[in-house]
Amino acid sequence: DRRVGRALMLLHARFAEPWTLDSLAREVGTSRTHLAVQFRELVGETPISYLTRWRVTRAATRLKSEKVSIERVAEDLGYGSNAVFSKAFRRVTGVSPARYRREQAAARV
Repeated sequence: DRRVGRALMLLHARFAEPWTLDSLAREVGTSRTHLAVQFRELVGETPISYLTRWRVTRAATRLKSEKVSIERVAEDLGYGSNAVFSKAFRRVTGVSPARYRREQAAARV
């Protein structure tokens, strides 16, 4: 489905934007319902769940490889607060960003 493909491209390219299902559907030229149904059918989750997982994946990479603050990572990924970012990160990975960073550092030694 070309609209789902376009939605994926937008989520990957503009991940820090405050996407909603409505704004994403408008951007790809379809209804919210069509996008939600097709996206879930083809990708296996909602567009916003996918976006959260993509942001957390990007955050995990940065936390593992860069000496940047957790607050900066949260800001760069489009989260309005560190608390919201930490909650999303924990929901996806099962651990807080700080714990993830510590565990990754310990695994390297």
